Amino acid sequence: MEFQKISSPSLRELFVDQLEHMILSGKLKIGEKLPPERQLAEMMQVSRAVVNSGLSELEKKGFLIVKPRSGTYVADYRRKGTLDTLMSIMKYNGGRIRNEEIRSIFEVRIALDTLAAQLCIDRISDEEVEVLREKVELIRDAQSGKDAIQAAFEFQHEFALASKNTLLPLIFQSFRAPIFTMWERYLDLYGIQSLYESNYTMWTYISNRDTKGAIEWINYSIGECISGSREIYYDV
Repeated sequence: MEFQKISSPSLRELFVDQLEHMILSGKLKIGEKLPPERQLAEMMQVSRAVVNSGLSELEKKGFLIVKPRSGTYVADYRRKGTLDTLMSIMKYNGGRIRNEEIRSIFEVRIALDTLAAQLCIDRISDEEVEVLREKVELIRDAQSGKDAIQAAFEFQHEFALASKNTLLPLIFQSFRAPIFTMWERYLDLYGIQSLYESNYTMWTYISNRDTKGAIEWINYSIGECISGSREIYYDV
């Protein structure tokens, strides 16, 4: 049995968490102006350095906007946010992705997987096909949901690498956290065997160099998760 190291969050992390929660809960409204850094430091009993670095992080995440000679305001994170913003939303929701984000990620996956199929299937080598088969078999033989999810991620990432497009693997990697969360939900509902069968079917199209079939399967299988028999939305 493995135990993970327990560590205390820093003051900056606590500062960031508190402001994120205030913004996501609506206690701080979009467009609302924050107090000056010195006042924030006094109110929250932390140093100005903590406030300054925390505000910078929140700005990068899309939660705040700093206007020179005017002040710091709550931003519309739906317009200004990044994947880091999505991670904060998940954390605020107890690790869950909201249903609209689930749907949106699936829609992006259709576009990215379709592009990968178009780029790689006609020119993928036999060796690369064999590597993908081994990844699929790891899903089938997984002893836990965590192992199955890791194997499924490696299969998808390897497929993106085979496209020879330098950005696709990086984009897929950037979605790692929400993808893992979605597959955890998928396994809770439908099990490892279903995850294996879906990826194995995709592998057969790749092995047969059937681009049209692969694209149709991508649209069908992911479409089933969006509005079909394999939905993973949480109850509202």
